Amino acid sequence: MIEVEGLSKQYGRTVAVDDLSFTVRPGLVTGFLGPNGAGKSTTMRMMLGLDRPSAGRVLIDGRPYAGLTDPLRQVGALLEARSVHGGRRAHHHLRWLAQTNRIPTARVDEVLELAGLTGARRKRVAGFSLGMHQRLGLAAALLGDPPVLLFDEPVNGLDPEGIVWLRNLMKGFAAEGRTVFVSSHLMSEMAMTAEHLVVIGRGRLLADTTVERFIADNTQSYVRIATPEPARLREALTAEGIQVTDTDDGALAAHGTDTTKVGELVARHGVVVHEMAARSASLEEAFVQLTGEHVEFGR
Repeated sequence: MIEVEGLSKQYGRTVAVDDLSFTVRPGLVTGFLGPNGAGKSTTMRMMLGLDRPSAGRVLIDGRPYAGLTDPLRQVGALLEARSVHGGRRAHHHLRWLAQTNRIPTARVDEVLELAGLTGARRKRVAGFSLGMHQRLGLAAALLGDPPVLLFDEPVNGLDPEGIVWLRNLMKGFAAEGRTVFVSSHLMSEMAMTAEHLVVIGRGRLLADTTVERFIADNTQSYVRIATPEPARLREALTAEGIQVTDTDDGALAAHGTDTTKVGELVARHGVVVHEMAARSASLEEAFVQLTGEHVEFGR
């Protein structure tokens, strides 16, 4: 479990993180979302003791990161995959990490295989693609088989196969009861991976809820109706107090209702309908709706 309590970080007059509090619970993939400059990376760095908070604290299973013994065995993190010295070979880099954290050397080959890097184990990191760097960073995070995992933009550079692999990996770890906290700009991927969301803007907490609740609270579902008689159908719907708007493809969108009620109205008024379906908003739409005013393009 990760507990963030009143966390703040200020650089001069700039407040990067502002009195942030939330809990990341085990058994779930928790997505960490926010616009560029919202303070996500700063927050994750403070979780790992890489930045000192101006106020507040972060506890990982009841202790600050700096107080953990053998930290790789308790927390696995991927923040910057390209931080590895280019002259090192993949196998040697992981072996060095294992030795400094009392991790059996045999574990190195296990995580290389898990990350799909067995064939590149003796290659120098300087020749790695971005996707291979990400896989090596993930291998390092998993080296100690830790119960807590923190990933910042982990799908960067991964091909579609790699993205699916990582998605299933994170879900599998959560199912085992581990704490999985992942930051990403890819809303479609978060919608398929995360069960819970922590959303921040300008360093402040905007939402701490399930994915389903977040979408429901920040968007409206509607019924899309394609008809050659839009004027008649619009009149019938508005007469029942149903809000109607036009969709980009020329259909009608009936808000605050369902397909059963719309179907009954269509039958009662004898309106020809070619297509009718309930539509739910996406995580991306909900995110833009909530965070639009918190975007700072100059940062």
